[in-house]
Parts: sequence; C-alpha cells; structure tokens
Amino acid sequence: MSLARATRSELTKQFTTSMWWILGVVLFLYVGATAAGLAATFGALSSGAIGSDAMNGPALPEQSLPPVIYSLATAVGYVFPLLIGTLLVTGEFRHKTLTPTFLATPRRGVALAGKVTAGIVMGALYAALAIIAAVGPGAALLAGFGVDTQLDQSDTWAFVGRMAIALILWTLIGIGVGTLIRNQVAAVVGVLAFTQFIEPILRTVGAFVDGLSDVTKYLPGAAPDALVGASIFTSLGGDSATVTSLDWWVGGLLLLGYAVVFLLLGWLFSWRRDVS
Repeated sequence: MSLARATRSELTKQFTTSMWWILGVVLFLYVGATAAGLAATFGALSSGAIGSDAMNGPALPEQSLPPVIYSLATAVGYVFPLLIGTLLVTGEFRHKTLTPTFLATPRRGVALAGKVTAGIVMGALYAALAIIAAVGPGAALLAGFGVDTQLDQSDTWAFVGRMAIALILWTLIGIGVGTLIRNQVAAVVGVLAFTQFIEPILRTVGAFVDGLSDVTKYLPGAAPDALVGASIFTSLGGDSATVTSLDWWVGGLLLLGYAVVFLLLGWLFSWRRDVS
C-alpha cells in the first residue's frame, strides 16, 4: 500500500469515530472561554474599567496583551493535539485493529508514515480550532476595551503561524508516545501527569532555583513557548526567562527533536514487535 492510501486509511479511521470531534469541541470551548475571560479581565484593567488594585499580580503592558491572549491556543490548548496523536496509535492496540492494519500495509515504515501524515492533518485541524477560539473572542474583547488587537501587523500573523506549527508538532509527539507506550490508559495518564503536573512543577521550581532554569528551558512545554514567543504563564511571572533564553527557531527545532526522538524510540522498541 502506498503512503497516500495508508494516510487515507488512517484519516478514515479517525473521522469514523467520535473521539476526534469530542476533543475538538472541548478544545474550542476551553480555549475560547479562557481567552474570553482573560481578555475581558486584562482589557478592563488596561482601560481602567476596573482598578489595578483589584488584581493580585503583575499587570501586563497593553502592547503585550494581544500576543499573550492569542498564545492561549498553545499555552492551554496543546494537550488536545497531544492526546489525539496518542489516541491515533494506542486505539489500534486497545481495539486490536493493528493486525489488519499491518496486513493491509505490510511495510511497517509506510504504516507509521501514514499515521504521521494523518497526524499532521489532525494537528492542522486542531491548530485551526485553537487559534480561532483564542484569536476570535480575544481580539473582539480587547477591541471592545480599546486595546489594539495588532491583527493588521505581519508579526502577529507570523506569530499565529508559529502557533500552528507548535500544535502540529505536539500531535507528532503524541504519535511518538502512543507508538512507544502501547497501553492506552498508561499513555494517556502519563501524558496528562507529565504535562499538567510534573513539568509545571519543575518549571515553577526552576524559576527560583539557581541553575535549574538552564535545564527546564529545554523541557517539552518550554520549547513551544520559545517557538511562539509568548505565554500567559511566563508573562505572569514564574519562568519568564525561559521564553527569552531560546530563539524561536531553536524552540521549534527542540520541539521537532522531541517528536523525532519519540517516533524513533517507538519504531525501535515497539512498532516492529509482533502484535497479537
């Protein structure tokens, strides 16, 4: 089977189940609600509608508000493409459909390449949903409070393009994780535990421990912050040095490196093994 047919087969598998659109809807609502809430809060602070003493924390300069709000697409939305990438592979192991997949595509390299190509398509779809959810209500509310949305600037659209790249790369990382860890529950729990608890704790501690930030800036979650160039978490304190310490292209290569490493490890230690 050719790569085109393998990719078509993988996309058919995805779009004939409900998981992709359920995650897509949750992603859209979650990112949209977060962007709207924060845009309204910071927009009101910037316009003076509410006093700055009402917020316990650092105020953001008005010119930095649009990128910070828009970057919520990656800052809080990245876990969804990561999960769909993981489920794209582990679903085959869980439902034991990998055997007919390999029978239809005996060349396992082609089968994995088909999943990667399908993952790029799914990542692009999720990136579009996340970006629309963040930029749409975010820009509308900022404009309502008289804040320049910066949507007429080429730098903003370059910023949006880097967010799309980051979310696609997260999908490929998910495919790599799913290829390496065959058990779906273990893979999903591991992804959520690391991204939502372990890494945030490490990056927070790294902001206060000398020398540790030199390590935490290379963690998977820090790489897209550097690639995109803005993040709500780094802008409000904590490891703000992480974003500025790496150039955007270094962050992109680092995130790509994680995807390649996980895919390679999955290929070497799991994908080539026999399946029942």
